[in-house]
Amino acid sequence: MHANNPITEDDIANFLIHTPAFFERHAEVLTAVQMTSPHGNRAVSLQERQAEMLREKIKGLEHRIMDMMRHGNENVLIADKLQRWARSLLRTRAPAELPQRIVAEVQSQFGVPQAALKVWGVSGDYAGHGFAQGVSDDAKSFASSLTAPFCGVNPGFDAVQWLPEPAQAMSVVLMPLRVGELNSTEPAFGMLVLASPDPQRFESGMGTDFLERIAELASAALSRLQ
Repeated sequence: MHANNPITEDDIANFLIHTPAFFERHAEVLTAVQMTSPHGNRAVSLQERQAEMLREKIKGLEHRIMDMMRHGNENVLIADKLQRWARSLLRTRAPAELPQRIVAEVQSQFGVPQAALKVWGVSGDYAGHGFAQGVSDDAKSFASSLTAPFCGVNPGFDAVQWLPEPAQAMSVVLMPLRVGELNSTEPAFGMLVLASPDPQRFESGMGTDFLERIAELASAALSRLQ
């Protein structure tokens, strides 16, 4: 090679990768090369170092599998809770009892410290109930603007005032209630609010799949109030 272009480590690595027969012709190199073990200062052969790397890789894969199993078990538990919650709604015969049943079961099944629900545009038979009153135009507009549950730190939404203890709502979830799919452009006819005193309970980056199912099931049940 030209003196101005000396052989680099990349050149050597490229040669070895593309010339596997080199180690067949020079098998003694595999045992002669000595490396430092990552688990101490002792010298190890190339084969030993490779074995250690494989063990570390296997250990990492085992941790990933365990995480996947743990998340899978958690999802099964949440799905079971969601089924029990939906079953309680199906057993509720009086439409006027649905808002309170939804709130109570969400708190019970999912361990939510605070929850509240409001609906608007209900039929005259239900207009006098508390769940159909005290909703500002801003809250209605905000609910209609959501196409997915809002999760995060409470910035002072009007809807948080529906909770029994608004000052304790450090993180919140706001779920629009509308006919059809949650992400449709249909105007919302209600909103379900969840809250926790823990600022990390409802994070902005958390998954919302189960929250979306809750909102859609609640919307379907509450459509009986229209």
